[in-house]
Amino acid sequence: MNSADNKPAGEPQDDGPEQPEKKHVLGFGQRMRAYLLAGILVTAPLFITFYLAWLFIGFVDNKITPLLPDKYNPETYLPFGLPGLGLVVLVLFLVLTGALTAGFMGRMWLRFSEQMLARMPVIRNVYSALKQIMETVFADHSAAFREAVMIEYPRRGIWAIGFITGRTKGEVQNLTEEECINIFLPTTPNPTSGFLLFVPKKDLIPLTMSVEEAIKMVISGGIVTPPDRRPLEEQQVPLTAAHTYEEMDIIREGDRVPVLVPKGSRPGKK
Repeated sequence: MNSADNKPAGEPQDDGPEQPEKKHVLGFGQRMRAYLLAGILVTAPLFITFYLAWLFIGFVDNKITPLLPDKYNPETYLPFGLPGLGLVVLVLFLVLTGALTAGFMGRMWLRFSEQMLARMPVIRNVYSALKQIMETVFADHSAAFREAVMIEYPRRGIWAIGFITGRTKGEVQNLTEEECINIFLPTTPNPTSGFLLFVPKKDLIPLTMSVEEAIKMVISGGIVTPPDRRPLEEQQVPLTAAHTYEEMDIIREGDRVPVLVPKGSRPGKK
């Protein structure tokens, strides 16, 4: 008689030693495909980065290097070219220009040149606008492009990522009851173009992601999404919802009736 038959009916039967799980073995074609994809993921970002850098350096070299006199051009005495020579010359020129304008004679020359440009009808407008933009963007205390926010655009219930460029001033702010903020809304995949929006400060939702991460998300069309680094309890509390405004838009747009959302009705404020 078999020993397995002597066991009580309630006890599990021993089927012998456990059979090892069969591992899924990739075929030759599947392995080659996986290796190909891995190679693309590794080399494509490096190749594209170096290619763009090479194009930029070549563009600067083609514009700056021909301006150098043959006597001071190292390529005149060498049997080969020097990639990046124009970029180095450009950086040195900018540093030298900044050092000269910091002195007394430099400030005098800058004031004289600005007075000359101010007398030219069209050029003075272009120069004044470009100078003001540059001073605003590169100022240490400037808030331009220092913070990414989420706004409802192009209608309520649809959100987009924008960047704060400053606080609204002048006639636009004086005509608006709410305190407004200047928002630059970039387009995908080219973030250099976009829209200027004047958004009420209370309607902005600040993002904890950095400006660089937000730009990557815009350029990639949402493929590259940064992680949420907020505490877990904050992640579980939503700050806005589309249904909050569904019944308000028609009344608000008709006859410019100032219908406001009741205080505390936003998600997260209940």
